[in-house]
Order: sequence, then C-alpha cells, then structure tokens
Amino acid sequence: MSSKAETIFLGSNPIQQAPPQVEGGFVEISGESYYKISNYHAMDPFFMTVVSPSDQWLFIASNGGLTAGRKNAESALFPYYTDDKIIDNAENTGSKTLIKVKRDGHTQLWEAFSLRSEGLYQIRRNIYKNSLGNKLRFEEINESLGLSFSYEWSFSNRYGFIKKSWLKNLSSDGAEIAILDGLQNILPSGVNSALQSGRSTLVDAYKKNEKIADSTLAIFSLSARIVDKAEPAEALRANTIWSSGLAADAILLSNLQLDNFRRGTTIENESFIKATKGAYFIHSQFKMAANEEKHWLCVAELNMSSAQVAQLREELKNEGALVAKVEAEITADSLKLKKLVGLADGLQSSKDKLISTRHYSNVLFNIMRGGIFEGLYLLSKNDLLKYFNIVNHKLSIAYANFFESLDEQLSYSSLVAKAKETGNSDLIRICREYLPLSFSRRHGDPSRPWNYFSIENLDQEGNRIINYEGNWRDIFQNWEALSYSFPLYIEGIIAKFVNASTLDGYNPYRISKNGIDWEVIEEHDPWSFIGYWGDHQIIYLQKLLEHSAAHYPNKLQEMLSEESFVYANVPYRIKSYSEIVRDSSDTIDFDHDLEKIIQGRVESVGSDGRLAWDESQNIIKANLAEKILLTALTKLYNFIPETGIWLNTQRPEWNDANNALVGNGVSMVTLYYLRRFIAFNSTLFSESSQSAFALNSPLYNLTANVLKTFQEHKDSLGKPFSAQERRAICDSLGYAGDRYRALAYSGLGGEKQEIDKQAIINLFDLALAYIDDAIAKNRRADGLYHAYNLIEFSEDAVEISYLYEMLEGQVAALSTDNLKAEEALNILDQLKQSAMYRADQYSYMLYPDRTLAPFIEKNNIPASFVKASALIKAMHAQGNQSIVEIGGPESYHFNGDLNNAKDLEDRLNKLAQSPWAELARTEANSLLELFEETFNHRAFTGRSGTFYGYEGLGSIYWHMVSKLLLAVQENIYKGKAAQADPKIMGALIDHYYEIRAGIGANKNPKLYGAFPTDAYSHTPSNAGVQQPGMTGQVKEDVLNRWAELGLKVQQGQLSIAPFFMHPDEFNSTASTFDYVDALGEFQSIALKEGQMAFSYCGVPIIYQSGASYQLTIFYANGQEERTDQSSLSLAESQGIFSRSGHIKRIELSF
Repeated sequence: MSSKAETIFLGSNPIQQAPPQVEGGFVEISGESYYKISNYHAMDPFFMTVVSPSDQWLFIASNGGLTAGRKNAESALFPYYTDDKIIDNAENTGSKTLIKVKRDGHTQLWEAFSLRSEGLYQIRRNIYKNSLGNKLRFEEINESLGLSFSYEWSFSNRYGFIKKSWLKNLSSDGAEIAILDGLQNILPSGVNSALQSGRSTLVDAYKKNEKIADSTLAIFSLSARIVDKAEPAEALRANTIWSSGLAADAILLSNLQLDNFRRGTTIENESFIKATKGAYFIHSQFKMAANEEKHWLCVAELNMSSAQVAQLREELKNEGALVAKVEAEITADSLKLKKLVGLADGLQSSKDKLISTRHYSNVLFNIMRGGIFEGLYLLSKNDLLKYFNIVNHKLSIAYANFFESLDEQLSYSSLVAKAKETGNSDLIRICREYLPLSFSRRHGDPSRPWNYFSIENLDQEGNRIINYEGNWRDIFQNWEALSYSFPLYIEGIIAKFVNASTLDGYNPYRISKNGIDWEVIEEHDPWSFIGYWGDHQIIYLQKLLEHSAAHYPNKLQEMLSEESFVYANVPYRIKSYSEIVRDSSDTIDFDHDLEKIIQGRVESVGSDGRLAWDESQNIIKANLAEKILLTALTKLYNFIPETGIWLNTQRPEWNDANNALVGNGVSMVTLYYLRRFIAFNSTLFSESSQSAFALNSPLYNLTANVLKTFQEHKDSLGKPFSAQERRAICDSLGYAGDRYRALAYSGLGGEKQEIDKQAIINLFDLALAYIDDAIAKNRRADGLYHAYNLIEFSEDAVEISYLYEMLEGQVAALSTDNLKAEEALNILDQLKQSAMYRADQYSYMLYPDRTLAPFIEKNNIPASFVKASALIKAMHAQGNQSIVEIGGPESYHFNGDLNNAKDLEDRLNKLAQSPWAELARTEANSLLELFEETFNHRAFTGRSGTFYGYEGLGSIYWHMVSKLLLAVQENIYKGKAAQADPKIMGALIDHYYEIRAGIGANKNPKLYGAFPTDAYSHTPSNAGVQQPGMTGQVKEDVLNRWAELGLKVQQGQLSIAPFFMHPDEFNSTASTFDYVDALGEFQSIALKEGQMAFSYCGVPIIYQSGASYQLTIFYANGQEERTDQSSLSLAESQGIFSRSGHIKRIELSF
C-alpha cells in the first residue's frame, strides 16, 4: 500500500523536502583545483584523511566530526576515537558556528552544519577537497536566509592547523549579523589516547583554559601532569589557538554560553575557565552589505613550551604580518606535498581529470605508507653512519676507515660498489639494505584502530628524518610500486625482503629502519596472537624478482651465488609434524628464552642481534639461491596433492578474515602464485653460468628429500590420488620439513654442500608437474577455480572437501602467468556471471553473499535426540542444563555459554567427577557430532563468514578488485605478446575497463560513498566506502596506470607502446603540466590541445594522437632523435632508470 508524502512540521515550521541530487565534479577556487560534492548531506557520513607534508594528521567525517594532531594519536588536538565515535560526536567536537541574522526587525538563528537547524531552512551543502589532498572545505548555503557559510581546514607545519571561515551575504538586502564561530572539545597538551578514552572525566578536572589579555590568543593546558604519584609533575606544554580577521566582542573558552547566544541573552568574555572541556569561540556583531563577504581564520597548535607561547604572543602584536606568514606557510606546505608526490611520478595531465587525480592520490597514499626517496639516489654519510650504529655498531667501528673515505654525499650505486670492494659480506649487506626513505608511517587511523601510526618525518630543526616503518605485508607492496620510479633501489628492497625471512622460511610481522619486530601474546588482549601469514612470501617476492630481472637482467644472476644474505631469528618455533597433524590450529610455540638471548645480542651488537647466529657466534650466511630455494621448499613440504598448500602456521593468507581456515584449510591461492614463482626461478637457474650452488647442509638434504618424494609418486599425476596416497605424500614431505627445521633451529650446523643446478631445475620441473595437476583438478564445473579447500586427517588418509567460490582464487589463477588469452577471458566471463558480482557497484565481492540463520533458528536440538539421550534426561531430572537448556515443551538448545566444540568437550570432561560420568563418556561423540551438525563449524572460515563489514558478507574489498584489474592487464600484455585473436583481446580490454569503472574513480559520489578521487578499503552491502587512503589497493592501481599508459620494461629496456589506453585521456584544451624532474626539481611544460602528459622516473612523457607511431626523444644537450621503434635503447633506458637527466622529455605520436 502506497501513501502520498505528507508535510511534517517542526513546531510551526514545515520540514524541508529532501535535498537535490548528489553530484560531483571539479571546480577551481582561487586558482586551485578542488573536487566538489554537491548536496553531500544527502549521503551517509563518510570518513576522510587530509594529508600534510609534515607530522600533522587530520581525520575527519563529512558531518564535520574530526580528530587532529601531530606525530601520533598520543598528541591530539581533538580526542582520538574510532571513526564511528568521531562521526557521532560531530555536534560537540570540531568546528561550530551559530549565526543570528536580523532583517526588517526580525532575528533568525541559524546553526550551520548542525542537526539543530535540520529541516528549518532551505539549505544546500557542498564539500570540497583539493586535488593535492591537504585542504577540505565545507559550505552551507542557506537560501531561506540569503547567506552562505564556509570553512576550510589546512596545514602549516610552522604554525599548526588552520581553520579559515567565510560568511557571504547572497541577498540584495543588507543584514545585521551576530556570530559565534570556533572550535569545541579542544584537548590540553599532555592527554594521551588511553587517558582520554578511559578517564576523560578525570582529565576534565585538570583542564585550564586561559585567554591572554589584549590578544586573541588562548592557552589550553593541564594544571599538572595527570599521575598518581606523590611527587610534583608540572605541565609545561600547552595547546594554543588564536584568530584574526573578525573583530571579537568576546572570546569564549568553553561552550557554556552557547545556549545564551541561542536565547539572545548577554554573552560575557571568558578569560579563565577551569575543569571544563576546552573551546574557542569568537563572538562578533557586524553589519553586512548586499553581496558582501567576510573572511577570518583560527590557528591551533599543539605542545607549545612556555618560550614558544611567549614568541607567538610577540608575533601576534603584528597580526597582519603573522597572517601573511601563515598564508605563505600554507602555500609552501602545499608545494612540499606536491613535490613529494611528484618525486614518485604522481603528477599527470589528462582530460580525464578523475583518473589523473586518482593516480595522484594513489601515489600519495602509497608513499605515506612506503615512504619516498626524497634525496633521489643521493645518500647522506651522516645518516648512513647513524644507520650502521643502529644495525651493527661493532662493524661501524671496525670499518671506521671505510666510512671516513666516503664523501659527505654519495650515490646508492657507488656505496654498494665500494662496499663490495671490501669483500666483507656484512658490510655489503648493510650498505645494500640502506634505504633512505622518509614520510613513511604505518597505516593506522580511527577506522583502523588496531594499527598504531607514528609520523617520524621531521626532527626538532625541521629537517627530514630518514625513517620508515610498516607491517611486512604492507610496506613491500608499497615499495614495489615505488621501485618503478626508483628502479636502482630494487636490489636493496629484495635484499631487505630475503634478509628478514626466517630459517623456517617465513617472515616477521613488522619491519622498520631499526630492524624487524614480531607479535607477542598479550594476556588481556583477545586480538593478540602469533603466527606466520602464508601468502606473501611468494607473490610479493616474485613481483620484486620480476622487476629486477626486467630492469637489470644480470643482477639476480650475480646475487645467486653471493654469500651476503642472512636469516631473521624470530623467537617462534614451529612444532613437529606429528604435533601439527594432531592439532593443526596450535602449531607454534613462543620461545621466551630465545627472545632473551636475542635481546642480549641486540644490546651488544645492534639490530643484527635479531638475525640467526651459529654456535660459534657468527651470523649465519646464505646466497640468494638458498633464500629462493628455501622460500619454495617451505611451501612444497606443506603441499597436499590435488589440494594446495596447507595453512598450518596459525595465520591465514591475504584475507585476514579467513582466520578460521588455519589448520584444516589448504590454499590453492598460494599454489597458483607458487607456479609463477617456480617457473620464473627455474628459468633463472637455467640461465645461470654457475653449475652448482653452495647450500647450508640441512637445506641441501631437504631439497633431496622433497625431490625424492615427488619422484616416488609421479606416476599418479593425471589420475585421482587416493586418500591414502595423499596422506603418504603429505607425511613424507611433512617429516622432511620437520627434520630440516630441527637442524635449522639449532643453527644449521655450519656446513655447506654444493648442489648441482640441474638438481634444482629437476625439483622445480617436477614440482610444476604436481602444481599443474592440482590446478587442473581445482577448476570448477562453472569454469572458475577453487581458492581454499578443507582437509581432514584420519589414521592413514587425508580427505578433502571444497568451499564456495572466492574472488581471491580467480585473481590468483589469472596470475599464474600460464594462461592463454582465451582461458583468461573464460574466467572473467564466468566471474561476471557468478554470485560474486554486485550489480549495484558493478564490481565483485570477495565471495557470494549469504544469509545467516536468524537467532531463533540456529541453535535448535531435535526433541527426538533429547528423548533418546540418557545423559541429557538424567541431567535435566536433576535441574542441570549445563549441556542442553530447555526452552519450553519440545524446545531444546545447547547451553548459551558453549561457543564451540572445545567448550562442549570441556563441559563433558567436567562430568567425569559427576554421577553421570559413564553416560558422558558414552554419549560424548554423539553430542559432539550433533553440535557440528547444528553449527557446521568445519566449514567455518572465520570472521569472513560472520560479520558484515571489512572482508565480510556482502562486502567488496577494493584491494582484491584492483588485484583483479592487475591480473587482467597482465593477461592483456601476455595476449598481445602471443598475438592472440583480436576479438579475445578486445574482450579482455573491455573487462579491464569495466572492472576499473567499478573501482570508483568515475563513479557518482553517492554511489561510491565518498570522494571518488580517493581509494578506500571496502564497501559493505549497507553503506558506502569505508577506511580511507592507505590500502594496498593504491599500489596495484599505480602499476595498472603504468600499464594503461603502455609502459613496459624488458631486458633492461623501456618500451612505450600504449595499445589499450582510453582515448578520452587527450586534453581538449591547452594546459600546463607541472612535474618533478629526474633531479628532483619542479618543472612545467605547456601542453597543446590534444595532448596528455605524465612523468616516469622524473622524465616527462607527452602523448598525442597521430597518423602513425613516432617517438621523439629530446636530450638535455639540445639534440633530438626520432624513431618508429617503441623500445628505447639499453643506454637510454638505463639513463632514465638512474635519473641521469640526460633525457629532457619524450614525445609520442600514435
């Protein structure tokens, strides 16, 4: 039954109808590009990151709720809460503006952006984010009152956080205005996040809000440090706010008088407020002529000392000069941020401004997590020495003459070359691993509260700090994308990767300039756990190896036999194979004694103390051949025929939410990637001039044992394996790995054995046969591929079963580098027809959505079972419902405290001392079987199947969609090289652009759920995008952008051949392209109509349409060269990669 919309009144005022349609597009404000979302208030509130080039951070919701501060969450200007609370607190935190408008003797109250004025006026709200990502502007147009109010957040590293405000009279009539504008819920200095979250009411009792006489300056401090010790603790730092541009009748330091303003009663100046939440409001009264605009600003800073406050007070005596400095600082900070992104080739000029702006944003968030080589390839000897003292201070002393001989600035290549001249493997290793990155931080924010971020960008003198920190699984992704702009560092990135891998073939949790770190179990944190993730050792390393081989074809060959690689020593110890089979969910012990030994070594040596050492107290050494071989073998000895790689190290793979697959889960995803890894490395070893490689003896034996197992069972390939033979292979491989780990954990024994390269190739070839057999058997009837399977061990068998389809499996299958174009197309066609496709977003969920059973339907026990159970009847007769509860006649349910089968088993075991002991023993299995039948926990994948956001039910996880896009473009390039059927190629390209359209840059903001120029983590079924910015998606899309533009590197040569770039990229008008050149300097090029431009390794490349392919190279010496060849020469390409500056620009007509 439909009903006609009725008019609803708020008091005597009719509530206004729904606002106009949400629209998005680019506008210019004061000569700067902004993306504008019109009528954003018709959208659900969304969360954003506003970025500064310094240690300032600002996280803000579209309803105005925010938190901001410096360095980390422990230094906040507004309370640091999770994003949901920030959104909920918008009315009492951040910007607040109340305006009284008097015309014709009638005064009306307007609270801009507030729920208090909702429905009272005809309003329009717009939100603007500048293309650089460091400014956010809110605008509310009150058409009923003929006024508009706007405010904008921006940064100044020197002066703090700037809120600019504008009030404009849109009417042809004048007006009398009274305004109360400012900020609420301002924290004093010295309040950390835990104190604010858990004891905010106590914090309030210490608050002092003071205004300096004859100034707009206000100081927010604690009366003393908040401690529970019987000793003095002075609070000698404060947060400050000052304002300019609006004549203040009064300045308020709290929100206590807001209701006075609303009621029209007197507003009193506040010079000192205690034990109350801080605020800063300017009360001003003035007249506005028709179409007049007023502008003012507030500036807030944190953690100022007494001396700094005194200096600021002095500067405020010349307010005009100070405001000019602030404006100059805002401009300077914008240029700094633009340069950081430009250094990583983030600046582009395209007619499709959404795509070029999204590329800028992708690069920005990529370097925020991974860092940027701000000094290009030049290193500072001073910082290098600091690094050596952190890593191995004994070595820095021993090689003092080496460091003395270095220039104050030197290139990365010359440093590594000079280190090699010494012949010292540790010196070579540490020099190679030195990565002079800055601007990096872990990807924590209020929407990711489990990650702690800290922005260590600038020292006390304002100099850039060389530092990086990230989760292992994250930072190497960012470095892969970054290495396309700085290819010379790929050698160091690979070294950093393999040198931080462990003796058992895995890797630590975190990595930073100061070394590695690992997780520990924290008793009171249910989220704390230990284990090894299983996927990224393969595919992340593989992408880095491919990058190196493409850019520097001989580099990996040189490193294969170089004994300068090491092992990380994480104090985890994987249990024996028999123990793992017995309980595959509890497989790793934390070795506390080893952790103490490691800590002692760190104190004695430096972060090298976290490496593996032998019994002679020497760092264990290996070559790259060994590191590659161990990475492969760690997966192969966990291989289960026809099934995949066993997940038995207490952590899942890429999808954290599949956490319950650990133990009984087997990964085809890793097996697909392992195929690519082994095929690549088989070729690498085949092409080596070395006939043999030295391996640590236990690894030599492991290689032989795995090869022997494969040889013994190879006749079963192509046929179904029996469950018994599957178990026999699993046991043979598992015990081989067991023997290796036992020796590895004791220090590898110190002996080396030569392995013939043909033995390695034979192992790889046979492993590929087993992998291909498994892949073929995991192709589903619908043409898609299984991602994860389930196994069950019995006495002499391993049985397998299958899970539902997952996007991750299709991406990995497409990434094997072994598909023909028509095979890739078939997967994509079937994927589009699958239940994973979400038509509303024209994109793909991680798995098909499904409906969970309603609460009243999911825990019901058949009455027939209870009637047949002597145990349950006996317990009920005595009023005991600890196993089965009674809900009424014929209504029985498992006890509400039984969360899983282990709980039930524990409860049954406790009955051993009861009168029902024998019945409990007899009926235990039937009750456990009923529990499994009721809840089907065997197919439980973890959080992924139980929650509705993040990687959960109905969600699109955008990183995986971009990984899909990457896999498609790889197959497009592979198809082109194989001269695939043009129709198939056209269909693959269509899929590519359909997937890209779903990702969001060209979506309407309402459909996307936020600014489409920014990447977000995921889109649940009931909301728009969530978790802004620093997602792994940005790395994939940076690489996809280079592919669209036709850039490919092979055999050390750069090819420029855009064969599937979208034709809408060419600018329709003349424009200017700003970029950062190969030497790190800003440059500009005038573009003609019909051109588009970007930079690569700092070299500007300009495209325009033409009758035929013609590449023109403009050299720095004024010479030009034209060619119809798409590949640059080896010398030219290497010059671009090394940023020599010898090529000024490249133009391509095609």
